[in-house]
Amino acid sequence: MTPALWLRPGSTPLLPDPDEAREWAQRELADPVYRAAEPTAFDRAAQAVRDFLESLFSAPVSGDWGPWAFVVLAVLVVAAIVVGVLIWGRPRSTVRATPAARALFDDDDGRSAAELRADAAAAAGRGTWDDAIVLRFRAFARGLTERGIVDPPPGATARAFARSAAETLPVLGIPAAEGAAAFDDVRYLGRPGTAESYDQIVRLDETAVRARVSSEAAVAP
Repeated sequence: MTPALWLRPGSTPLLPDPDEAREWAQRELADPVYRAAEPTAFDRAAQAVRDFLESLFSAPVSGDWGPWAFVVLAVLVVAAIVVGVLIWGRPRSTVRATPAARALFDDDDGRSAAELRADAAAAAGRGTWDDAIVLRFRAFARGLTERGIVDPPPGATARAFARSAAETLPVLGIPAAEGAAAFDDVRYLGRPGTAESYDQIVRLDETAVRARVSSEAAVAP
């Protein structure tokens, strides 16, 4: 508080004139201590909810309590929602993000199975069988991972992927092993690809798609 002015010990304090008194009061109220003591928006909202509930429960009651019970329950639910919004904010809608495609066979290729099939067909049309074989086998593998049939660990080889596919869909056993061998021949051993090898992997991919549809139909009610 702003101290009063004294002339000397035992004398009467000097009283400020109205302008000085107003200035002293404004200076005193500008102290941060007073602002910190003011209620926050959350305090005022919580007090409003409490006042409303108190007025509800203090209302005179007569007759059956049945309708009042539903009113009280509804008010409590609304109050809980209001308090939750004030504390945690408005809930956000959950957005499902499509998981990023995993790397396949030491290549971080994010193309979908459909895109890989289209690129493989374009390479085959140009007669570049090495690229066509690699892309089509990747399309076969990507298709199985997109459908959740095979979930290969990071760094899985083409042959390991073929074994995992055969365990889930036995019809792919021999064709998948042969397709993985053709992929390795072209990708790692430098052997030239052929139209026959490409057609073999195309049939493997098509068989995988049909096998998936057949398995879904088998479990359908």
